[in-house]
Amino acid sequence: MSLLKGNSLAQLLEHPAIWRGRSAARIDTLSTGFRALDEGLPGGGWPRIGLTEILAPRHGVGELRLLLPLLARLAAVSPPRWVVWIAPPFEPYAPALAAHGVCVERQLVVRTETPLWAMEQALDSGACELALAWVRRAQPRSLRRLQLAAGRGRTPGFLFRALTTACEASPAELRVLYEPDEAGATLRLLKSRGGVRTPIGIRWEDGDGAA
Repeated sequence: MSLLKGNSLAQLLEHPAIWRGRSAARIDTLSTGFRALDEGLPGGGWPRIGLTEILAPRHGVGELRLLLPLLARLAAVSPPRWVVWIAPPFEPYAPALAAHGVCVERQLVVRTETPLWAMEQALDSGACELALAWVRRAQPRSLRRLQLAAGRGRTPGFLFRALTTACEASPAELRVLYEPDEAGATLRLLKSRGGVRTPIGIRWEDGDGAA
């Protein structure tokens, strides 16, 4: 049996396929647009590939504002690809998105009774820059399919779920507890490949391109 020593062991432990709880691992990321959040997340931002879960007390309490800086930056991506919204609990308001720099022509809203299936297709297609979905219930097997599809399509997926699902198992790369307040939100990393243990406070006015 061979033994790994020195730099070989360090390199192995840094591999993104190895999850070591709160310990650090190098992963490709996308800046959130909020400095405090970037500093608290492993790698300095949202995972570039894989599934991220945002757990909120209920839908429509400002959780989407976490992604507005990222959605705005995608307007500059070339060649342009779709940002898919699957089963949002509200009608996206184009003027407000445009005011934050989001390219509304690249947003595709999908209304469906099977959001997990639609999310899997979007992630697996390789035609999307980003996929968002709002779901009420999800079995671990379904979440695993989403995580694998995101890897195959090399696409980040964001799943908005209820705070009550925090105790459920999930294969997601990142799980974030979201608690809104009047001027921003407090975030806690429930599952991550590193990052801070303490709550992360952000203010909407501090985000890139805040209107």
